[in-house]
Amino acid sequence: MNLSKFFFFTLFIILFFGVPTSGHAQTNKVPNANPDRIEKRILDLSKFGKNASGGTSRVAYSDSDVLGRNYIKSLMVNAGLKVRVDQAGNIIGRREGLNPSLPIIMFGSHTDSVPDGGNYDGDVGVMTSIEVIEILNLANITTQHPLEVIDFTDEEGGLVGSLSLTGRLKSEALDLKSHSGFTIAEGIDRLGGDHKNLANAKYSKDQLKAFIEVHIEQGGFLDAEGINIGVVEGIVGIHWWDVIIEGFANHAGTTPMDKRQDAMITAAKMILAINDVGLNTPGRQVATVGRIKAEPGAPNVIPGRVIMSLEIRDLDLSKMEIIFEDIKARLLAIAEDTNTKVRFEKIEIASEPAPTDIRIRKIIEASAKKLGLSYKYMPSGAGHDAQDMVHIAPTGMIFVPSRDGISHSPKEYTSPQDMANGADVLVETILNIDNVKGES
Repeated sequence: MNLSKFFFFTLFIILFFGVPTSGHAQTNKVPNANPDRIEKRILDLSKFGKNASGGTSRVAYSDSDVLGRNYIKSLMVNAGLKVRVDQAGNIIGRREGLNPSLPIIMFGSHTDSVPDGGNYDGDVGVMTSIEVIEILNLANITTQHPLEVIDFTDEEGGLVGSLSLTGRLKSEALDLKSHSGFTIAEGIDRLGGDHKNLANAKYSKDQLKAFIEVHIEQGGFLDAEGINIGVVEGIVGIHWWDVIIEGFANHAGTTPMDKRQDAMITAAKMILAINDVGLNTPGRQVATVGRIKAEPGAPNVIPGRVIMSLEIRDLDLSKMEIIFEDIKARLLAIAEDTNTKVRFEKIEIASEPAPTDIRIRKIIEASAKKLGLSYKYMPSGAGHDAQDMVHIAPTGMIFVPSRDGISHSPKEYTSPQDMANGADVLVETILNIDNVKGES
């Protein structure tokens, strides 16, 4: 970095985080993360809910989830953390700082899985966070700020733990059934939480200095390009629509091909058009049709009605709106050309775009550079607890490679060294954030 760039970067950090303090107490150089220790703990955790495919089915609130969480608590205790379970069932391990009046630097992820999932999604973020504590202990470093390591409740079933932490979990969600068969309310209580007092799990903005999450990429870009670290720019927004196509149901044997109002033919052309807009519009957006239903659904009847899904994802809300309008125009033209009708029903906003904090992105980048690790800026196309934490704390995310981009599968894999790289960047990022004084 040349002198002018260094000056502006330093000024940028000072303007937003404040002037440097005297630093954290330390006696030794910061050691590197231990890849073998991280991998062993990943494999030990994988025993809870292990399935025949070699992955795990440690779904939230299940017996295997309870056992896995007990294992996580034991690791936290052995690392010297003061461990508690909050009202939402989140496991939080605290390490006191030199200045108890300063806000908390929080970091972590989740250890519940999807059914028939893998051993790295979420787990890597928790294990690298515990590894950070091990590193600080070994180096005899005490940070200015208190540190909290968190294992969020039920990320895969709807971000229950992080929504509770931010005070955004809807009360009606508590009655929903989870994959384990328990309702969310029953599950929270089963993990040691208290669903009747979820308000007490909420953190205010002045309690947190920052939140950082390490996660496997769940895509193939880092792996394919041989890049060590992903600096996450944010978690994409997800919007869903039902696209309803109205044709005319008629006898498939007696209606000539040129006299049909076939809603399925219209749908087929529309699916190709949606793909074309998503593929050929400049940017990183994605547009997907993942569900389709033809009515009346008989092999000898021309479909008179088709309902299909439309999902659009992007990090920029205005770009999502542009993509939808382009798709809508294309689909209306197709409907007119095929003598059918189409309408759009917005069924849900699954999530709005959640950009990460620019200051923390820069700190993660600087940490990777200091460690000699390659990096790239990139969005997250999947949801994470970090997307909720942006509402109450400056938030950053660190990606490590997923082999072949495989995730939510027993075949997902991240190497020990890649996990260790994530831990090394995480500890450098935390120490960098800790070493500048900001207001709570």
